[in-house]
Amino acid sequence: MLPDVPQEVKKIAYLGTPEVAVPPLRALHDLGLEIPIVITGVDKRRGRGSKVTPSPVKVESEKIGIPVAHDLTVLSEVDVDLGVVVAFGQIIPSHILENLPLVNLHFSLLPKWRGAAPVERAILEGDEFTGVCVMKIETTLDTGDIYRKEVIPLSSEASLDEVRNELCEKGIELLIDCFNVGFGVPRPQIGDAIYASKIKSEEHQIQWTQSASQIHRVIRLGNAWTLLDGKRLRILEAGFDNLGDQEPGEIKGVVVGTGKGSISLITVKPEGRKELPARDWINGLRLGAEARLGQ
Repeated sequence: MLPDVPQEVKKIAYLGTPEVAVPPLRALHDLGLEIPIVITGVDKRRGRGSKVTPSPVKVESEKIGIPVAHDLTVLSEVDVDLGVVVAFGQIIPSHILENLPLVNLHFSLLPKWRGAAPVERAILEGDEFTGVCVMKIETTLDTGDIYRKEVIPLSSEASLDEVRNELCEKGIELLIDCFNVGFGVPRPQIGDAIYASKIKSEEHQIQWTQSASQIHRVIRLGNAWTLLDGKRLRILEAGFDNLGDQEPGEIKGVVVGTGKGSISLITVKPEGRKELPARDWINGLRLGAEARLGQ
């Protein structure tokens, strides 16, 4: 049996890697918890160029003076009451779970959207609600009992980053409540489990035969792209409606036809160029009558 969270927690290990895991680390540090160790992903090439850089969590940890490690085995060498995991990106081995209780801040309404991409899948699915849970980590993926849960409406306009940031803020509130009043007795997950698989690169390519609402969801994830004359065009921001009589991919001004409705381009990034307003991009083109996005 895995160990339970103790009634009183004073010292924690923190496990996280990307930018979204920075605010919870900062909040728990400001709360006065002792954090002898932070474990994060290894330094790697991030963004453009070949420069190797540390993870955002590592940068923040070093800024506030917390020792950093990349190897989970260090957890057997530190004296902590609990491990807190936020977007760590690695599976915790069973032998560690057997010796240290760990909780996870998971950005979904479990058991729906277990796995690597819960916020992305909620957006793509068109969910009306999403949420965040503080859950006990078990040997199986995202199946643990829940200590706290918060439900929030999922706006049909919000970008992935906006949703994730809101969930992070709510999650911090839940974590602070857990540490202030105690975690209490967790409750089992109820409902049908749905797995949120990692987003594949091809899922970011816009399929103009889909409905405008579905295409808009892809754009909200970031990294959405299409082709024009064989060159990539990234669509950074767009609006949509269910009106329009254009063929899928057909361009009229900044409006593009879809399988149902139309997309209004707002901000784009042509291949090899900086981002710019879609209107300026269109005005600089000489499009023939047969020009289509997606070709």
